[in-house]
Amino acid sequence: MSGEHLKAQARRVVSGLDAEGKSAIIADELTPTRMAAPGFTVMDVWQFDSLPSRVDGPNTLGADAVIAPPPEGLVVRLASFPPDSEFDAADYAASLDAFGGGDTHDGDTSEAGGVWHLTDTVDVVTVISGELHAVTETGETLLKQGDTFVTRGVKHIWSNRTTEPVVIVATMTAAKR
Repeated sequence: MSGEHLKAQARRVVSGLDAEGKSAIIADELTPTRMAAPGFTVMDVWQFDSLPSRVDGPNTLGADAVIAPPPEGLVVRLASFPPDSEFDAADYAASLDAFGGGDTHDGDTSEAGGVWHLTDTVDVVTVISGELHAVTETGETLLKQGDTFVTRGVKHIWSNRTTEPVVIVATMTAAKR
């Protein structure tokens, strides 16, 4: 069914200290920072503005999801990508643009499907459900549930060649070139 990735939601449960200083669940909710777009759906879980952070440091996510973590920080997000059969290069590029990622791509597409993009980040990406091809300029690899791909600021494409959405969790840390 077309557009299934747009329905993706993620639950976030956060621990902290109660009024007596004892460990407690202080939040149990859907991720408040979420963006559903034709190219992907993003559900941001947590963000730190800088590292190392304090263990009791606040979540610094804003209301709007943006592609890059803070210049010295990190962001943890879940994302859902539709099957390539639903892929439209213009929609994907527009999704990146709406995500604050206009400078991450030049609109160039690949035979593998997808829009080439890169960020000034180190991303640790783990497949939660489904399958995803990680495509680089010189090759590709199939990632299945539980597999992790570390992309270090290089041009890449995500390609979902199945008929179902794929869900990933990505921890993105700011990096310098």
